[in-house]
Amino acid sequence: METFKRTPLQLFNLPQRFIIPLFQRPYVWKEADQWEPLWKDVRRVAELRIAEPHLNATHFLGAVVIQAHEAQSKRLTAWNVIDGQQRLTTLQVLADAACALLAQAGFEKLAGQLEDLTLNAEKYVEDGESRLKVHHLNKDHAAFDEVMTAEPPVDHGELRHAESQIVAAHGYFTTVVAQWLGTPGAQDFEAKAKELTDVLLDGLQLVSIELEATENSQEIFETLNARGTPLTAADLVRNFVFQRLDAEGGDTLKAYREDWPFETKFWMREVSVGRNLVSRSSLFLNQWLVARTGEEISPQSTFTRFKSYVEHEAGHKMADLLPVIKQEAEQYQAWTEAAARPGGSLNVTEMAVYRMQASGVEILKPLLIWLHQPGRFLPSDVVDVIVRAAESWVVRRQFLRLSGSDLGRIVADVIGSNSTAPAGELVERVVGHLARLNVTSTYWPGDEEVRATLATESAYTRFPRGRLRMFLEAAEDHHRAMTGQPQIERKGYPIEHLLPRNWKDTWPVESPEDAEARQTRVHRLGNLTLLTRSLNSKLSNAPWSAKRAALLDHNTITLTGRVIKRTDEHEWDEELIDERTRELIDALLRVWPVPEGHHGKVVDPQTKAGDWVELKHLIEAGLVAPGDRLVATHRDFKGKEAVLTADGAIQLDGKRFTSPSAAGHSLRRKATNGWYFWAVADGRRLRDVRAEFQNAVPADDELEFGDV
Repeated sequence: METFKRTPLQLFNLPQRFIIPLFQRPYVWKEADQWEPLWKDVRRVAELRIAEPHLNATHFLGAVVIQAHEAQSKRLTAWNVIDGQQRLTTLQVLADAACALLAQAGFEKLAGQLEDLTLNAEKYVEDGESRLKVHHLNKDHAAFDEVMTAEPPVDHGELRHAESQIVAAHGYFTTVVAQWLGTPGAQDFEAKAKELTDVLLDGLQLVSIELEATENSQEIFETLNARGTPLTAADLVRNFVFQRLDAEGGDTLKAYREDWPFETKFWMREVSVGRNLVSRSSLFLNQWLVARTGEEISPQSTFTRFKSYVEHEAGHKMADLLPVIKQEAEQYQAWTEAAARPGGSLNVTEMAVYRMQASGVEILKPLLIWLHQPGRFLPSDVVDVIVRAAESWVVRRQFLRLSGSDLGRIVADVIGSNSTAPAGELVERVVGHLARLNVTSTYWPGDEEVRATLATESAYTRFPRGRLRMFLEAAEDHHRAMTGQPQIERKGYPIEHLLPRNWKDTWPVESPEDAEARQTRVHRLGNLTLLTRSLNSKLSNAPWSAKRAALLDHNTITLTGRVIKRTDEHEWDEELIDERTRELIDALLRVWPVPEGHHGKVVDPQTKAGDWVELKHLIEAGLVAPGDRLVATHRDFKGKEAVLTADGAIQLDGKRFTSPSAAGHSLRRKATNGWYFWAVADGRRLRDVRAEFQNAVPADDELEFGDV
C-alpha cells in the first residue's frame, strides 16, 4: 500500500480506467449536502486565486482508495475504486459540465484540458470501448455514460435517464458554473474560465491510497468506514459546550439541567430539509450561527464554525452565552409549535414559519432568529415589514419554480451587511438589498412575470401539493381579512377541481377545439378551490348543477363561496376559469407584494430561461404562432423543417412531439437540446426567442404595485 497526495490532473492524467465495482452502492450524493458545498469550495478557491494569485490557494477533498486491477487492458492501466467513488464520480461530472460550457464559449484549449480529465485518447482505447476514464459496473453505468457523452449543450430533461442522480448532478453543475462564469465576451469571463480550469486541474487535492492487487482491500475499507452511528452537530456542540463550561469553573450539572434545551423530543426529532433528514437541534444551531455571523454555513461545518465563533468572536463566557441560546431556542420552538396548530390566527412571523413548513423550505429561519435576537428590541412593525418582504421574495420565486439553492447566501448577506444598522433604516436597507438582486439565481420577480406564468400554468401538476394548498390558503386569508374574518384553519383541506379532471362524460363539448381548450384549463389555478371535506367521486365528476349543490353542502370557505355566487345564472366554464385565475393571481400578488416600480429585471436572461418555459408560453406571448416553420440548425440536418401546432407541440414527419428536444432527438437519435437545435424562420434559435420572452419588461408604467 502506498499513499500519495494528488491533484485531479495527477490522478487522471494517464491513459487509465477507474472501475466502480458492481457491489458498490449507487451514486447518492445530493445538492444540499455535497454538490453545493463542493461548488462553493471550488468557486472560493478560484475567486481567491483571481484576487490574490500569489497565494496559489488549494482545497483538500479527502481520500480515495484504489486497487490495481489484475486484468489489465493492453494499453490502459485499470484500478478498482474501493472507497471514494462518490467523490470521483462528482469530480468527473463537474469537469465535464465545465468543459462543455467552455467549448460552447469558444475556449477550446481550456475545454481540451478538462476533457483530458474525463476521456482517454482514442489511440489508447480498443475499438468499441468507451473512452470514459471512470467506468461504472453498477446500475449507474447507463446514466453516467449517457450524460458524459451527450453533445453540448445538454438538455438534461430529455435524457433517457433524466431521473438519475448523476444526471441531476451534471445539470446542477452546468447551471451554477454558467451563472458564475457569466456571459461569454464579458470582461471577466476569460479570467474566470482560466482560473476555474486551473482549479479543476491542480487546485484540488486528494489523498490517493493505492493498493496492490494482492492486498486485502476489505480490511482497509472497514477501517476507513468504522461502523457506528455518526455524531450529529448538536452532539458535538453539546460536548464542546460542557467541556468549556467545566474549564471556566461553571456548574455543568446545573447548566445541563436548566440551560441546555435540546434533550426533549421536540429537539431530537429528525426533520426534513430538502431531501435530507437532520435533527432539529442541529438545524437550529446551524441557523442560529448564520444569524450570529452573517455567513452561509454548510450543515457539515456547523460544529467547527460554532467552536470558532465561541472561541474568537462571541465575547462572552459559555456560562453567559448558553442562557441566550436557550432563550432563542425556546422562541424558535414557540414559532414552530404555533405553526403546527390547526386553528387560531398566526402573527406574521408564525405565519412565515408555517408557510415555509408547507413549502418544504427553511430559507428564512436565520433571518427570523436575527430579527428577534435578544437585545435588538426592534419595533414589531419593522420586523413584520421585513418578514413580509423576504417571504414575498421567496414565494414569488416559487411561483416561477426557480431554484432556491443560492438564497441562503443572500439571507446571510442581508444579516451580515445590516448587523449594526439602526432600526429606522433597516426596512429600507433590507428591502432595497432584495430589490437590487438582478441575476436569475436570486432575483425578486415582478408582477408581470408572475401573472404571465400563473395565467396558463397547470398549477395542480406543477406545484407540490402542500405548497399549492398554502397558496390557496393565502388567497383565502386575503379575502377573509377584507371582511374581518379569522384566518382559515390549517387542517390540510382537500384541493378540489371545479371542472373535474374526468370531465368528458358529464361536461361534454361540441368540437375537438373546444375539448382542447377545456382540457388546458383543468389544472389551472382558477379551476382549483379548497373544501372542508372531500366530495365523493360521483359528486366530484357530476354535471355542474349537481356539483354546485354539493359544494354548497361541503363549504365554509370563502374561495368556494365566491365561485358558487358567480354561478347563480352562469354555469362554470372556460371563461369563468380564466376570470377567476386572474383574480386569484391578483390576490396572491397583494399577499406577497413588491416595492413600487419593481419589475424584477435580470442581467442574465439566457440563464433565466428555465425548464418551466414551454412553446405554449411563446405562442401566448405572440412571439411565435401556430403554423410557424421550425428549421433544424445542426449541420447534418440543414433544411429539415417541422411545424408548430396550436397547443405548443411540434409536428415532424407525421409525428407529434411535446417538446423541442423530443423532436430533435427523433432526428438525431441521441440526446439533443431542442431549444438550441431548432430555429424560427428569421434565423433565431428557439433559445433566443425563449430569452426574449423571459426578459420581457412590462410596458405599462402605470401598473399598480403593492407597497411592502
